[in-house]
Amino acid sequence: MTHVVHRPHPHDSGPLHVTGTAPYVDDLPTPANALHACFGLAPVGHATIDTLDLSAVWAAPGVVDVVTAADIPGENNAGPVIHDEPLLADGTILFPGQALFCVFAETRLAARKAARLFTLESTELPALTTVDEAVEAHSFLHGPLVFERGDVSKAIEDADHSSSSRLYIGGQEHFYLEGQGSLALPSADGLHIISSTQHPSEIQDLVAEALNISAAEVTVEVRRMGGAFGGKETQAAPLSIIAALGANRTGRAVRFRLDRDDDFVLTGKRHDFRADIRVGFDASGLIKGVDGILASRCGYGHDLSRAINDRAMFHADNAYFYPALELTSLRAKTHTVSNTAFRGFGGPQGMMLAERLVDKVAAAVHRDPLDVRLANLYNETDRSVTPYGMTIEDNVLPQLMPQLAETSDYRARRAAIIDANASAGRSPVRRGIALTPVRFGISFTTSFLNQAGALINIYKDGSILLNHGGTEMGQGLFVKVAQVAAEVLGVGLDDVKISSTRTDKVPNTSATAASSGSDLNGWAAKLAALELRNRLTAFWCAEQGIDGGLTFAQGRVSTEDGQSWPFAEVVRAAYMGRVSLSATGYYRTPKIDWDAKTGQGRPFLYFAYGAAVSEVEIDTLTGANRVIRADILHDVGRSLNPDIDHGQIEGGFVQGMGWLTMEELVYSARGDVLTHAPSTYKIPCASDRPDVLNIDLFDNANAEDTIFKSKAVGEPPLMLAISVHSALAHAVSSFSPRGRWPDLDAPATAEEILRTIATERTQAL
Repeated sequence: MTHVVHRPHPHDSGPLHVTGTAPYVDDLPTPANALHACFGLAPVGHATIDTLDLSAVWAAPGVVDVVTAADIPGENNAGPVIHDEPLLADGTILFPGQALFCVFAETRLAARKAARLFTLESTELPALTTVDEAVEAHSFLHGPLVFERGDVSKAIEDADHSSSSRLYIGGQEHFYLEGQGSLALPSADGLHIISSTQHPSEIQDLVAEALNISAAEVTVEVRRMGGAFGGKETQAAPLSIIAALGANRTGRAVRFRLDRDDDFVLTGKRHDFRADIRVGFDASGLIKGVDGILASRCGYGHDLSRAINDRAMFHADNAYFYPALELTSLRAKTHTVSNTAFRGFGGPQGMMLAERLVDKVAAAVHRDPLDVRLANLYNETDRSVTPYGMTIEDNVLPQLMPQLAETSDYRARRAAIIDANASAGRSPVRRGIALTPVRFGISFTTSFLNQAGALINIYKDGSILLNHGGTEMGQGLFVKVAQVAAEVLGVGLDDVKISSTRTDKVPNTSATAASSGSDLNGWAAKLAALELRNRLTAFWCAEQGIDGGLTFAQGRVSTEDGQSWPFAEVVRAAYMGRVSLSATGYYRTPKIDWDAKTGQGRPFLYFAYGAAVSEVEIDTLTGANRVIRADILHDVGRSLNPDIDHGQIEGGFVQGMGWLTMEELVYSARGDVLTHAPSTYKIPCASDRPDVLNIDLFDNANAEDTIFKSKAVGEPPLMLAISVHSALAHAVSSFSPRGRWPDLDAPATAEEILRTIATERTQAL
């Protein structure tokens, strides 16, 4: 019987968060004699660098050092996979705002002032800045990925009905509360870097490569991040590399943080997509064939675009079986900042294609979209194989979706909304409602990342120190993994102390991403704790002459016949008996078998499921819209910590709302990000939360052997917000002719809603 896992526990840093006392990178005391870094940013777009005069920069007050690409002793690279992202521009400017050089000065203000004093002469080069431009020019980072099954052309031609549409899906800025920041500290042992990053080992490797030193000479430490959402998986690296370079050159500590404007300009975002869809279906709405193209704006370099676009393809079916299909992924190369990981990692964009086509089908056959969704779900018999060859074995949506429809009173509310819209007359208010599902694959699609390590030390007094490769960004990973260690060792949660993530404690860590933090690090910690428990059991049984096993629970070690000792007493005796009280654990995800070359295999261990009902209201005079109510039923397996999971679901849903309704990235013709501050880029605030938000956990132990039968919860809830976009389209459809679903793009801003209403009114004439 458990007493720590499957129970609510507060976030380990909760009191520090709410009192404002949790220290982040920029809160750490600035070391004496420290320098401050600042990039000099290109004021032009794609261009050659003819001359770059830094004499005024060098002469500015407080400047100690200035570096360009020529000053990097090793590799001038910040690209994580394919090394095509220069740390500092070298001969060619690849996107507006690219870093040309870096200043190191006595104060941050001095560095920022000096970084603006350069003179640049350049020659403009042709620039591709949009998905449409890049696709037309056949500008791609690498070849397409294609999923094929059956004869899709024949399937669509033979179907009772067909429909086609084009959907533009906007990008999204991460807008973490804590911006990018790093502190590099030189020492006799090498470099100690404290960074706000999701991937300490990657920074360790990139710093070593740039400085031409060994990874063993670089230690990267992360205690917490003030949000990340994928934006600190690769994008944290340039600051740490540059800070390390400055520390290495000067022998002084270097602090480097970006302000919000520079962060917007320099860092990648969620990929924006263009989805072209053609679908054939019968008179009941059963899908017969799907022909789709997903084209994304990747930017000038690869970053993680290949894996992100792969995942978009993995989720372009969402919850639905396509008997015949041809799905193509185009990875557009543009002269804009390289886009990067963002919560969902391409999955949300793929799901948008799936939900748009189902809504189109439902409108065409005059059926409730929920009924069409249920009819097209995967099953576990004849409709169970995905386009990439993985068999669905754990689908709970046939049970989960009807349950949510009943508890939310979806059917009655939809009927009432349709009646109200039909009788609205001259009223500008229209409402909409939608129930959409989520089926999200859990595991890194880059197979070698599916591994993790942990280190547990038990001290003589019985206290426990836990270290693992995961990073804490507010999501509650640390408390969940601590719960696992406490459960296995039979102690209270307060007895397990959580330490910073450090590359010198647990090496070769994977990024905390892909919703796999608890799956990977939880299992690694469990295996380390089991090793220690087994050592203590063997020692104490021999010491006491006990036949049989021992039970570790509630801070005591007990026998089957009722003998019992305090955990600390057993530990102390084990130390005196020369038993090692330190252990590592290592875990690798089983069953992963994905071949990127053939586009076939098993990229995921399991799927997380969920569904949401969203009700919205729009003002057809202004385009203003709001979410009135949302009901969510989400599958987290057997939750390690229900309170933490509830928080993740609510936060993910609201962040998804922002992406699909208000967060609009606007670019100039040459690729400048024009919305680069809170004044022009709007994220949801407390008032945007639905007036009524009901969240329930679906009771479902994971079919796979995950940590205590739990399921990932980091990314999947974001995609529940697709129900908001579908509901907005439903509201707009009150102006559409019968059988037509509006082509509402994302984000559904006020302007986009007004544009779509005008289009629908024209169609109705």
